[in-house]
Amino acid sequence: MADTVKITIDDIEHEVPAGMNLIDAAKLCGVDIPVFCYHPKLGHDGNCRMCLVELGLPRKNRETGEMELAWFPKLETACTQKTCEGMAIRTTTERVTDARRAVLEFLLSSHPLDCPICDKGGECPLQNLTMAHGPGTSRMYWEDRMHLGKHVALGELIFLDQERCIHCARCIRFQEKIALDPVLGFDMRGRKQQIVTSSTPGFNSIFSGNTTDICPVGALTTADFRFNARPWEMVQVATICSHCPVGCNMSFDTRTDRLAGGRTTIRRVMPRQNEAVNEIWICDKGRFARHYMEHEERLTTPLVRKGGMLVEATWEEAIREVAAQLKAAGPNIGAVAGGRLSNEDLYALQKLIRGQGSGDLSAYLPNATGGEIAARFGVGVGTNLKYLGAGDAIVVVASDLHEEAPIWWLRAAAAARRGAELIVISGRETRLDVEASQSIRCAYGAEVATLNAMLGSLPKTAVKAGESLDGMAEAIVHAKEFTADAALKAAAKTIAGAGNAVIFVGSEGLTGEASRELAQASANLLAATGHVGRANNGLIIVWPSANGQGAADMGFDPGFGPGYQPVDKPGRSYGDIFAALADDVIKVLVIAGADPVYDDLTAEESIRKTKGFIVVQEMFLTETAKLADVVLPVQSAAECEGTYTSGERRVQRFYPAVEPLGESLPAWLITQRIGEVLGQGAPSVSAAVLLAEIGRNVPQYAGITCQTLAKVEEQFPDVGGEDLYYGGTSFQNVRGLGVQWPTLAEQVDAPLSVAPAQAGEVLEPADGEMIVVPVTLVYDTEALFFKTQLLHQRVPLPHIGLNPADAGRLDMVDGDLVSLTIDDHRVAAAAYLDERVPSGVVTIPRRLQTQGAPLFATTAPVVKLEKVEA
Repeated sequence: MADTVKITIDDIEHEVPAGMNLIDAAKLCGVDIPVFCYHPKLGHDGNCRMCLVELGLPRKNRETGEMELAWFPKLETACTQKTCEGMAIRTTTERVTDARRAVLEFLLSSHPLDCPICDKGGECPLQNLTMAHGPGTSRMYWEDRMHLGKHVALGELIFLDQERCIHCARCIRFQEKIALDPVLGFDMRGRKQQIVTSSTPGFNSIFSGNTTDICPVGALTTADFRFNARPWEMVQVATICSHCPVGCNMSFDTRTDRLAGGRTTIRRVMPRQNEAVNEIWICDKGRFARHYMEHEERLTTPLVRKGGMLVEATWEEAIREVAAQLKAAGPNIGAVAGGRLSNEDLYALQKLIRGQGSGDLSAYLPNATGGEIAARFGVGVGTNLKYLGAGDAIVVVASDLHEEAPIWWLRAAAAARRGAELIVISGRETRLDVEASQSIRCAYGAEVATLNAMLGSLPKTAVKAGESLDGMAEAIVHAKEFTADAALKAAAKTIAGAGNAVIFVGSEGLTGEASRELAQASANLLAATGHVGRANNGLIIVWPSANGQGAADMGFDPGFGPGYQPVDKPGRSYGDIFAALADDVIKVLVIAGADPVYDDLTAEESIRKTKGFIVVQEMFLTETAKLADVVLPVQSAAECEGTYTSGERRVQRFYPAVEPLGESLPAWLITQRIGEVLGQGAPSVSAAVLLAEIGRNVPQYAGITCQTLAKVEEQFPDVGGEDLYYGGTSFQNVRGLGVQWPTLAEQVDAPLSVAPAQAGEVLEPADGEMIVVPVTLVYDTEALFFKTQLLHQRVPLPHIGLNPADAGRLDMVDGDLVSLTIDDHRVAAAAYLDERVPSGVVTIPRRLQTQGAPLFATTAPVVKLEKVEA
């Protein structure tokens, strides 16, 4: 180890990192020092006094001039000490033992003895440490106990038992230091001290559930787990979050439920440690949105349209009908797949469509593209945002990470606080701008031009690392056509001089083609400055769903086959597929795991107009499914197995946790059963077998098997296990850390090249018009999320974002009902005045419905914006 020192713990010498927290250092040496307030992710607070030890430090003897070990006269808190050469501690002496016993006796003086009914019972640090170090009896008078609130709602998601709280302040410090939402604090003093929330609504943070994991007692509990099950009754099943491209590792805690007819049900969702992905945190959407999986409106049997109505049918009948329609249509078929499908689902679907002679495959990922660029210039294998700090750079362009990928926001903000240069390039201010060292505003549509200008502003010495790449000279000549102001030159200089650099590429305000060009511009800048082909360097696409990268990898891109292999005839894009459907060129369209009718008016018009045959694979009777000719019920992510590929290209496996609902089947099996009728061969016996086939046919996935995905390694800090007081109750990862496949830039002698990034035109609205920009919110009314009643209070009402200056010009005030006309479609919503929205722009949240019309559009001029009179 570099920069190590020797310390002595209980008369045994150890070598540990210099300057490390003493609690952590002891942990590395296999010595447990009990704690309540200290947490390795939060640092020290020094208020619980449970970690008291005898401490000795080296000092020079004034008389002899020799170094000697000087012991402090009083016990010292280990959590406030950092390791240094010659340090010595004693953790097992009588003084230390008596101190621990006294601390626990004081903590228990008013703590309720309700372990048999406490949700923390069985995984409670206070319970465990009391058994190990506490007194057998209490000397406190029962009548002196403090009687406080037992069911205090900090918000609708988190409840506080004030009597159980031991005032460790972990929850407060998490909100201040990690979540950057300082909405909790202490009120009162002494034994009357209690946690309070200062926000409206209460505990207003999308990371609130993490406080229940790190709480060392049963003071904080979640609304959907309180008094719901005991830890020892549940079985932990590893899974991957299906809501965003981060790929958070989680665990479904399951138990057989007699109230559900003996079915296995999910009792709670817990984070599963993966220090390279989500560390030990998850957002509240990933934690609480799982209730849709057991919703009463789930589809359980196939539906076939007869006499204009969707009626229940057998699987044999439904599959036979779909296969007959596909066979009759020949190559005039297509498929649109959602980003929540697994790699196995996607591979099977593209194989079915290509097997019938069509290449019309598109992923329903609104305006997000560039998977093939990520395959060449994505972040290197071994990337861990936790290691970015002073001397490194992170660029976030055209993305609101807080809403689109919350854990990436958390980690990017943490890197900035460690000293990394954080550069935010966007058409509007986002929450990440607060942590940014450089915030650059550009007009919507000018993002590619902005990055081109940054590349063109660099001197020749700064781009020496990438000058040998094919196409780089042309890309730089093209980039010099764009003018860079002082801010852009400074940002470019920061990236060029950084030790490591990562660019998050979003798609806010961009078309699909512009999104791809933005990825290319990012790749050019990174490659020119030598920030590709190694860990902690490269680009990350901020996909709008969990498996957007996997969809691109599996060939859901008009120009490529699986693994970005060239195709003889490029397929149609998403928009062209629906245009061809409306013109009856496409005779059969399969829509799997997507609901385009819900938020794409053009798709709805095409489906209603076509004479073609629509097949939908879905869990609910969505707006798209209501217009289908056949609806095939699929299993949820908790009922089947498969893999997702995160935005960092990390392939991770999820496992079945509960029994399938009704007759629902995995999407890949439904597709392969249709293919079997068409003569494409028998279905795979399992998703694992299909993954092996993917490994044989998709070059990037070669060698990725269930065995490699299941590999684990020791992680630090240690969480879970027997010492819950140290790292909290998030689970140790025993089911696999995943496999990150290498980019082309990492491969020796690979044919790597770049190309000039073509900047599109900046929209210039005419008089009386404004630019409408769809934006993403973490909480919306999309079917799979909105079925969770628990989170409804967090979903905002349908609204548009409007600059106060524009509102004044239009005689509007906050909350006014306004009417927007977009391509002859009228949408009504409340006006929300927001100074962060640029003048001349209207922001519209995706997936928020009002008056039966979806609030969605690609970036375009608004024909009309007016106030609706009462």
